[in-house]
Order: sequence, then C-alpha cells, then structure tokens
Amino acid sequence: MVDLGAGSACACEVRDGSARSVVDAEIKAKSQGSLRRIEGQLRGLQRMLEEERYCPEILTQMAAVQEALRSVARGLMRNHLKHCVDQAHGTQRADRVYEELLELVFRQSR
Repeated sequence: MVDLGAGSACACEVRDGSARSVVDAEIKAKSQGSLRRIEGQLRGLQRMLEEERYCPEILTQMAAVQEALRSVARGLMRNHLKHCVDQAHGTQRADRVYEELLELVFRQSR
C-alpha cells in the first residue's frame, strides 16, 4: 500500500503506518450487507461440497460469489476514486496515488 503521508488533505488517512480511507456511509453499509450475504453463500458452498452435490452446481455458485465480490470491489474502487484519487489530483502526492490506483486496477483484473 502506498503511504500518502500524514499531512495528506485527502479523505485517506494514515494511522499506524498504513493508509485508511474514509468510506462513504452508504457504500460502507451496502458493502457490509453484501459481504454478509457472501459469507452465507460461502457456507452454502461448504455444505454443497459436504453433500457431494453435482460439480456444475457448485461451480455456478462459486461464480456467483466471485461476481458478488467483484461488485463490492467496484463500489470501494468508486469510493477511492471519488475521494482519495480526486483530492490527490494536482498535488505533490498525485503520482504516488496514481501508481497505487494502477496497481489496484491490475490486481482486480486478474
């Protein structure tokens, strides 16, 4: 993770040596609800394996979990773009923030 510096005017904060973002309350609530549902889906996948369900059914459910995780990631990326990246534009730390963003994009596209 890129350290943006303690004096950052960005919505991102640095505490204990790691950067933290201020997540919009609506995005945070939506993400938490989605992650709870995903947690339930994962437990369901474990049961499906224990019950020796048909492999294509399990794989279909796995794809649904992966898409749900990607959806949460998109919301958090949107939050990051609106706050941290937007506020860093034109500042001295902009290059570091852009490098962080590029790394995030490539990591998410794997």
